[in-house]
Amino acid sequence: MTSRPRTPRRTTYRHGDLRNALIEAGLELARADGPEAVVLREATRRAGVSPNAAYRHFADRSALLREVAQRSLAELATALEHRAADERRDAGEPPADAARARLRALCHGYIGFARTEPGLFRTAFATSRMPEEHHAPAAGESGNTALEHLTAVLDDLAAAGTLPAERRPGAEYFVWSAVHGLASLLIDGPLRGLPAGRDEEVAQRLVAAIERGL
Repeated sequence: MTSRPRTPRRTTYRHGDLRNALIEAGLELARADGPEAVVLREATRRAGVSPNAAYRHFADRSALLREVAQRSLAELATALEHRAADERRDAGEPPADAARARLRALCHGYIGFARTEPGLFRTAFATSRMPEEHHAPAAGESGNTALEHLTAVLDDLAAAGTLPAERRPGAEYFVWSAVHGLASLLIDGPLRGLPAGRDEEVAQRLVAAIERGL
């Protein structure tokens, strides 16, 4: 009897983890070319499976894009955590000064992420609809989202008396809107052609204005 040749074992994903492999493939596509590049057919090709296999986990391209957007937000949160860690000061520093340093780090980290990872930044905000099932948390390595990091530092500023209590409610949306606006202008708007060094100067002035405005 002639033995049937063995089917080569796939090495592109772990058994039972195809869904995550497709999300990882989508994340690679997003990193390189933004949300428009996140398509099921290419994700399945990279995962080493047939296109039909993807439909066991994602009803359509939009479902995959929502998950990739969540992972992109998690990448952003992690980048902010690393930037804040780099700016960590002496333990004896006054709480208000430490909180201000963290706020500056978060703002510059947000803008820096947009400039160094424009594909992921665009993808993170490509959809506002959150998946109802299999939710991929938009949290970084610490377990907090970018918004939670910002909320925490503003709470610290309020506790230190630097941010007046009456101005604390909703302050995170003011800060977020300001840094997101500049980040978008730098990567997709008319400011993307600023001379080298000028973009950093603009970012510094914006963050300083945010501090004064709180």
